Amino acid sequence: MTVTYSPGEHLSTFLDSIPQACSRPYEVILADNGSTDGSPEAAAERPGVRLLRTGGNIGYGGAINRAVTEIDPDVEFVIIVNPDIEWGRSSIDVLLDAAHRWPRAGSLGPLIREPDGSTYPSARQVPTLGAGSGHAVLGKIWPKNPWTAKYRQHNAEISERTAGWLSGSCLLVRRRAFESIGGFDSRYFMYMEDVDFGDRLSKAGWQNVYVPSAEVTHAQGHSASKHPEIMLTAHHDSAYRFLSDRHPKWWQSPLRMALRAGLKTRSRVAVRSALRAQAREAQSLSKRGAE
Repeated sequence: MTVTYSPGEHLSTFLDSIPQACSRPYEVILADNGSTDGSPEAAAERPGVRLLRTGGNIGYGGAINRAVTEIDPDVEFVIIVNPDIEWGRSSIDVLLDAAHRWPRAGSLGPLIREPDGSTYPSARQVPTLGAGSGHAVLGKIWPKNPWTAKYRQHNAEISERTAGWLSGSCLLVRRRAFESIGGFDSRYFMYMEDVDFGDRLSKAGWQNVYVPSAEVTHAQGHSASKHPEIMLTAHHDSAYRFLSDRHPKWWQSPLRMALRAGLKTRSRVAVRSALRAQAREAQSLSKRGAE
């Protein structure tokens, strides 16, 4: 199942790559949050693809939860995946085989490659307040700082192992595990819902298993780069929700206030920086066009 919101040509690439990844019977559900480009409707004309209109832009987690209710209760595994993923050969079969080796695995994720072939750090630790703050403050200006390295597991061996959480861009999920924690927290409109999901799975006794023998490619960032003022603000709002939920006691209210203020400030700085970069790129393209 995948959530669509005017995914464009990425959706065709995603669907075209599934047959090489999976030898089992499958069905694709497009949980559409209000696309206007016609691509989900075109995709739904393919055999085995079903379009589910959610009724509006209800967010990523909310759309996934809605889609799961459409699946036959006897289905043991569901794949939650972004429509800008391209499946590697046998990748779904490899994930399913791993799920049988790890009976307590609630979620399993593949090795995710960037379009340039580099590996995206998709199996990470759950951010603590200290490590998360260090990563947030220094991640952009000092990428190799110890907090970012620990959070992103930069020095971890690329091997089949458990992780604190796995990137929600591509997850094989055991249906019983998903339902045991009530699925995604729909309060997260976008971003951090996968961190929260993996953390809650672990706390419920399930495992998040990284399976690098399965590979996919993710053309991520195309939406965020177009609308940084929306995406970056949502990211920081979700970070506050995650951290504040884990520090809920009354005597922790000063900490929550400090988190909110710090993340709001960081969000404003990040948005301004992204918009300036966007303007510089547009100016550069305009100059090249004039030449």
